[in-house]
Amino acid sequence: MFEGMMELGEEPIQISDDEFLVQSSDRGNTENVVTLEDDVLGEDGRAVLEMGGDGTIVLEVGMKFKNENEVYEFYKKYAYNVGFPVRKRNSRRGDDGVVRYITLTCCRESHRSSNTSSSLKPQPTIQTGCKARLTASSDIRGVWRICRVCLEHNHKTSLSKSRLYRCSRELSANVKRKLEVNDMARIPLHKSFNSAVVEAGGYENMTYVEKDC
Repeated sequence: MFEGMMELGEEPIQISDDEFLVQSSDRGNTENVVTLEDDVLGEDGRAVLEMGGDGTIVLEVGMKFKNENEVYEFYKKYAYNVGFPVRKRNSRRGDDGVVRYITLTCCRESHRSSNTSSSLKPQPTIQTGCKARLTASSDIRGVWRICRVCLEHNHKTSLSKSRLYRCSRELSANVKRKLEVNDMARIPLHKSFNSAVVEAGGYENMTYVEKDC
């Protein structure tokens, strides 16, 4: 895996849903450091997304959210600004059938399955057993709070690849309509995608990859 910053106009090579290879530049590798601030709660008791001049986002135990989706979206924004992909690990429901507890993790939290050890050439994997995660629960009023956080990763993060992770990619309704029109006009998908890249000003400005089309 290459950790160098991507050069302008350089197309990433996808090897899995959340892993891309890019050519290393001469700038060297960069590790992102996350700095915590003291207070990010708004007047209404809900979490406020705060970013410093270095793009830092605060993530702390006790932060409050209106619902489960807000917790997930906040963690995705935090992960985007650090440079790692996230996913929903598990959830628990209360006696009323409503989700009351969730765990969100770095996508590299698992380990390679032992049954692949006999393979002559193991397939590429991004799993490193990373422990970075967030757990949150809701009270009887439906207010969600972060109850546990682990910020440490056992692998390098890559801010330059954040937009390429599956949890960050987005195909807008406008883009979908344009692709449908081009398909009706029998324009090959790769040509439609290349045209979109030009309109966006380069691969680094794309919010999706060709596989998403």
